[in-house]
Amino acid sequence: MQLSNILFLDIETVSSAKEFLDLNDEFQELWKKKSKYWLKDEKKDSAEEIYKDKAGIYAEFAKIVCISVGYITKENEIRLKSFYDDDEKIVLAQFSELLSNYYNNPMKHQLCGHNIKEFDIPFLCRRLIINNMPIPAILDVMGKKPWETKHLLDTLEMWKFGDYKNYTSLNLLANVLGIKSPKDDIDGSQVGIVYWEEGDLERIKVYCEKDVKTVAKVYLRILSLPGIKEEEE
Repeated sequence: MQLSNILFLDIETVSSAKEFLDLNDEFQELWKKKSKYWLKDEKKDSAEEIYKDKAGIYAEFAKIVCISVGYITKENEIRLKSFYDDDEKIVLAQFSELLSNYYNNPMKHQLCGHNIKEFDIPFLCRRLIINNMPIPAILDVMGKKPWETKHLLDTLEMWKFGDYKNYTSLNLLANVLGIKSPKDDIDGSQVGIVYWEEGDLERIKVYCEKDVKTVAKVYLRILSLPGIKEEEE
């Protein structure tokens, strides 16, 4: 496996509407049905309260505002690129173009992320379908057998070593491996606030790129490969 053939990635998502009441009546009712299972556990009084906390992680009620990617060069440096916009279609179209042009062969190329199999890939595919856009070949895992999705490298799965009882966050994994945490500014739970309250897409982009770089470092560390050459400050 050539490291240059691996595309490390991360996505940032937010609720499709700023407030619960901004949804149309039908979607409000659908969210009420979706959220009733959490109300007791989250100690919230209403579907409206829980909307800000949970809507952004469900593709049916959210949108992608940033996709950051990175690859490792022959010089062992990481090159980063981000696609971010208020218009999700622009973000998805630019990312899809990158995949179609440079990472279009699942037999040769790999995608790597933390919890990528459970979150990033399904979310991307669902949002592409919702936006009536084609799914790039390397993302299309619908109906595929496990051995047909070996091009998806998941650092969470790698760290589990077959143990499926626990979830280990990227932040925890980075810290335990002695890697600088990407959560030195905001974390995933604050992305919606930064987007809807501050309108700061640039800040979200920076955070997303930090996650990509951390995923690459974790991947190399788990496989006992040389680390990324850091830029001089």
